Amino acid sequence: MFVGTSAMAEPPGDPKAVKSENGKYFDAKGDPTYNVGADGAVDWYTFSGYRRYHAECHVCHGPNGGGSTYAPALKESVKRFNYAEFAGIVIGGRQNGNSVMPAFADNKNAVCYIDDLYVYLRALSTGAVQPGRPEKKEPAPEAFKKAEAECMNAK
Repeated sequence: MFVGTSAMAEPPGDPKAVKSENGKYFDAKGDPTYNVGADGAVDWYTFSGYRRYHAECHVCHGPNGGGSTYAPALKESVKRFNYAEFAGIVIGGRQNGNSVMPAFADNKNAVCYIDDLYVYLRALSTGAVQPGRPEKKEPAPEAFKKAEAECMNAK
């Protein structure tokens, strides 16, 4: 099993969306980010990240990325970890002293939605979304549906 390193790369940049492609938003560095409309509707990927987080991550990391007695607050971690670091830790795992984050490389509910998890946590970290299920969301883009079907059905 690969275990991610603790070496820090460049921190994440400004989360402001500067580009959109097939309903997915990106910041100036090209990393996935969130978009919240004037009416409070979140983009589909942020909503999907909420769903995946609460299916896979909240048991250890607490509701809404707030942390627990044995796992850090991910909404704080994404202020320090850029997208590549975040993905590397989720996919490859990480050991930090006695704390161990298992690898999720074989968990399709995490790996297929790694961008979504990151943007949801990023939105929480800046206060762009409030804790709890987003009340309004954009519809799922066709590109999302296609990528989901391909990833979830891959062997």
